[in-house]
Amino acid sequence: MPETQKPTHSSSTNPYIPKGDGDEAVQAYIAAMPGWKSALGKQIDETIEKVLPDVRKQVRWNTPFYGKEDGWFLAMYCYKNYVQITFLTGSSLDPMPPKKSKVEGTRYLDIHENEALDAKQLASWVRQALKLPGQKL
Repeated sequence: MPETQKPTHSSSTNPYIPKGDGDEAVQAYIAAMPGWKSALGKQIDETIEKVLPDVRKQVRWNTPFYGKEDGWFLAMYCYKNYVQITFLTGSSLDPMPPKKSKVEGTRYLDIHENEALDAKQLASWVRQALKLPGQKL
């Protein structure tokens, strides 16, 4: 995205980012996350990279996805009052991420402005997800 072009956002504050593959697309999304959410996005991204340095990244549907050779395991999305981490195989993680989904197997973690990311727990979930089959999109 050209530097002079600022991304627009949905009513939920999620950035509208062109679809793309690789770290550059995900970093554009993180940079466009409004306010405190951008710093949280960086922390989530860095935590995932520490566990899996060669993590696959892409942006689809204005959402960054993280994956490995056989598919995707995690995504994040901005809502008005929180950032949501989506664990595509979340019901197989221990402990399960707290929020249920209508999609079988998927679980969520919502992080609000005054809540800290538990990077140790996120890293544990990522390590567990890496042992499970990745999801196709």
